[in-house]
Amino acid sequence: MDVNSSNIYNKHGHQQIKICVSGAADTGHCGIGALEKAKELGREIARQGAVLVTGATTGFPLWAAMGAKEVGGISVGFSPAASEKEHVEVYKLPLDYMDLIIYTGFGYPGRDLLLTRSSDAVVCGCGRIGTIHEFTIAFEDDKVIGIFEGPWEMGKELEEILAKGHRPNNKITINSDPKKMVSDIIELVRKNKVNEYKV
Repeated sequence: MDVNSSNIYNKHGHQQIKICVSGAADTGHCGIGALEKAKELGREIARQGAVLVTGATTGFPLWAAMGAKEVGGISVGFSPAASEKEHVEVYKLPLDYMDLIIYTGFGYPGRDLLLTRSSDAVVCGCGRIGTIHEFTIAFEDDKVIGIFEGPWEMGKELEEILAKGHRPNNKITINSDPKKMVSDIIELVRKNKVNEYKV
């Protein structure tokens, strides 16, 4: 079903799927083409009718937010800060490309928990230790997880963690194609929704 061609989300906006994009704020290690891959991921999230959720930060998540807004998508950020002033002046984080910023006041570790728990799925792109943290929270919370492959090492690292974790998980999808990644995630999320979409 093409979610954009339906009135489902106008009638039941709370059922709109929320996809978190997790990734590095500092992207020096992400490789050539990472910016465009992140933006295309954000575009696909919006095109397929989902809401983009990020940690309201710079780098990979911001690039995804830029992509989502390019095609008229909705972008929500969860900030580690307690206020807009702290967000900008202390954490040095942007306000651009987000329709709504939720100021958690819990720093990065607490923000990560709220960010992943408020999302239906988490996509891990080019990242660092914070992305691994969000990945493990999502895993423990039995969330749908996407491992988005690109010119970076994070995908291989997360696959290695899975291989050594000795816990099977059928809610994980791995892909380098943004369109397929998002469609697979949406399909997995729908299988696990309490109420399937009804017009």
